[in-house]
Amino acid sequence: MQNVVFDIANRSDIDELVRLRIAYILEDFGPISEEEKKNMEDRLPEYFERRLGKEIVGFVARAEGRLVAAVLLLIVEKPMNPSIPNGLCGDVLSVYTEEAYRGRGICSTLMKNMVDYAKKEGLSRITLSATKDGYPVYKKAGFTDRVSKYTEMILNLREQ
Repeated sequence: MQNVVFDIANRSDIDELVRLRIAYILEDFGPISEEEKKNMEDRLPEYFERRLGKEIVGFVARAEGRLVAAVLLLIVEKPMNPSIPNGLCGDVLSVYTEEAYRGRGICSTLMKNMVDYAKKEGLSRITLSATKDGYPVYKKAGFTDRVSKYTEMILNLREQ
């Protein structure tokens, strides 16, 4: 991984985090409208200003003067229960590596850095939703398939 530097994102990286988040959305969700893209470009910088380094931690790879990969960890404090005895848990979001940098182990390194950080910060567990391409990387990082007696559900309030 010559000339790739691994780091934790800071406020000076916000524009790059926005760029990678939008690239991730386009690749994962497919085409979006110009209005949706503009909304993200307008609102994501303010989100990262408020949350970066607090509830959201960005693990990044730098090369060629820009971010080429990122993993976002959303830290949430929930009411404790037996599976999260201190209430602290994380949710992995926006795992993305630019195409030219894929297959070099960058994502694996970012995932390891994220897991090490989460352990150090005392998180009880980390969850994520894996794509088919990402699944082997997450398994290698120690994630296991989530088996639950519950059915995952969602209520999309935008459609009501």
